[in-house]
Amino acid sequence: MRVTTLFCLAEAAVATVLGNAQAKHSTWMASSIMSRSQGVMTGQGGSSELLQAGITQRAFSALVAQYPNDALAASVREYLQTSAISVSPFTANASHDALSYPLDRLSTGNALLNLYSPTDNYTASFRASADALRRSIDLNRRNAEGGLWYFTYPNWSYLDGMYSLAPFYTLYTEATNAAPLTSSKNATDALDDMYKQLDLLWTHTRNASSGLLAHGYDASRTAVWADPITGASPHVWGRSLGWYTMALVETLETLPADGCGTYRGKILQKLLSLAGALVDAVDPATGGWWQVLDEPRAPGNYIESSGSAMFAYALLKGARLGYFKSNTTLATKAKEVGTRGQGYLTDTFVVKEANGTLGYNGTVSVCSLNSTASYDYYVKQPINYNSVLGSAAYVLASLEVERLGG
Repeated sequence: MRVTTLFCLAEAAVATVLGNAQAKHSTWMASSIMSRSQGVMTGQGGSSELLQAGITQRAFSALVAQYPNDALAASVREYLQTSAISVSPFTANASHDALSYPLDRLSTGNALLNLYSPTDNYTASFRASADALRRSIDLNRRNAEGGLWYFTYPNWSYLDGMYSLAPFYTLYTEATNAAPLTSSKNATDALDDMYKQLDLLWTHTRNASSGLLAHGYDASRTAVWADPITGASPHVWGRSLGWYTMALVETLETLPADGCGTYRGKILQKLLSLAGALVDAVDPATGGWWQVLDEPRAPGNYIESSGSAMFAYALLKGARLGYFKSNTTLATKAKEVGTRGQGYLTDTFVVKEANGTLGYNGTVSVCSLNSTASYDYYVKQPINYNSVLGSAAYVLASLEVERLGG
């Protein structure tokens, strides 16, 4: 197994890489993530470790696409491959994937597909792992409506899983035309199922007044927090909605322009509605978004840095790709709000360390519906320093701002 060059650099070489990276916040934060060896699967990082790898891979893929000739690009490419190599053995068994990991496991599938080359010994295993991940969707447990369980909790579906599911499901289907794995699903069936998962969550969790989506739902309506009619959990957790919002943007980007009009139209309609609600929900005093979005300024609530970065990224990218062109007011506001949000994150949560790296503060630890799902639960979860779930999202938001000349 190859070890990323950055891991082996002497202190002087690390300083050179960091120095080159410091010209832009995106590359500076990316180099800092690499210096901390984050986003590489070890098997010791708990159930969210695959998601940590997946969001790092997405951010680094975007960085090298935007700056292919940057001085840091070669190191980022090699680190990206190292991250993919690290997850491959953990995701090679479809049954194990479906039963042992939450839907977050699928976040690593895009990099496995994009980096796979049958003639490269280092990536030869990537296709088999991507195939296993795809099979694991079919093996994943579902509720009576066909909604995928997020993890082991019976009948519970989370917004969180859509960032991992929808873009990968779409990319795999388009790359392989759903063959040769899915004997029961052709490409249309697969994309129908992809959209169904987005729609079930939308239908069960959306608040008609605010336009925002709660963390998840219990299709059986038996959880202590479940709404007796919809099954929805009671609160809008920022990061879970951030995952879902990014899923809409990245799935639209992945769907081909031709031949997928039905899916594109339905997903675009959801994004337009949700983007408008997020613009309305931004904190006017700071430009960030609250940990619990349905209780702004309530005692104990705070501006949270990972969800805020995700919203800034999704709004800016959605505006750049023309997804809001049917609503010019929204397009303008999305760009303004996203830019301001990233600026607030930079000023408030980015920390310049003595060793030349950037730290990232204000990211809440994992919040689960395997809890009371109460307001107090969400606002009393620990805050993590240098959580890659926040810092990688910040890289994505910064890349969008830098496209605008920021």
